[in-house]
Amino acid sequence: MSNDKIMNKAVFLDRDGVINFKRDGYVKNVNEFVMLKDSAKAIKLLNENNFLVIIITNQSAINRKLLTHDALDKIHAFMKEQLSKDRAFVDDIYYCPHRPDENCECRKPKPGLILDAILEHDISTDKSWFIGDSDSDMIAAQLAGLATIKIQENGSLFDIVSKLVS
Repeated sequence: MSNDKIMNKAVFLDRDGVINFKRDGYVKNVNEFVMLKDSAKAIKLLNENNFLVIIITNQSAINRKLLTHDALDKIHAFMKEQLSKDRAFVDDIYYCPHRPDENCECRKPKPGLILDAILEHDISTDKSWFIGDSDSDMIAAQLAGLATIKIQENGSLFDIVSKLVS
């Protein structure tokens, strides 16, 4: 009997600039969270192709005292609600609340949150990608052993996902 475990395939997504418009400053409430055109459609396409969809996002606004954990939870609940209107969903969300000067292991470009997600969701790095809009996204993903795709800021996630699944 083989003990080869079936591993999941996943697409990790940065949030700001990939799923929603990246704005000057921080997204601090649901009114400032604006979905990018076709990002829900892209996530639905990943769902339909059996990819786990996991968001990895730096949210230093929390430790900068501009945003609370509760307010971030409300933003993410709102995002999930927006996605569900298009029958799309994310499997998990990981965020780092630390400022860059705190030198934590979870803030991108360090791979801590990605590595946690890989372990918690039994993800095969060979079958998974990270789509982000910054160099820190690309570095963290590469350190975690993932293939990377860099999207232009506020670019089309759907175009990238369409090519990825075909």
